[in-house]
Amino acid sequence: MQKSESETQPDATYMRRQNYINENIRAVLVDWLINVHSKLNLLPETLYITVNIIDRYLSLKELEKDEIQLLGVSALLIATKYEEIYPPTVKDYIYISKNAYTKQQILEMEMDILSTLEFKMCETSSFRFL
Repeated sequence: MQKSESETQPDATYMRRQNYINENIRAVLVDWLINVHSKLNLLPETLYITVNIIDRYLSLKELEKDEIQLLGVSALLIATKYEEIYPPTVKDYIYISKNAYTKQQILEMEMDILSTLEFKMCETSSFRFL
């Protein structure tokens, strides 16, 4: 776990390279994801994986402000597929985001995230160490 930890950690300075989002926007996204996570009764590890996916993606790619919620929804979709026994469907994520995104947009972002992260979803978080 200690060996893989360094491979799955985001760049600590990635926010400096983001021109359209900042720490406050990320904080709002994470707060929203915590509420969604709670309403869907997901496993704790799912939230850790989701935030890790978001941070690692933002470490590698610049994102427009209006795409941040799409990133969050798609990262949560990936994390639930990875960790949950019965993950919510894409329709659930469309409903959660108040129809802000289509199924196609969510799936395209999911594919972009997976290809950007080279399909490396197994991350080592502090939760796993506990």
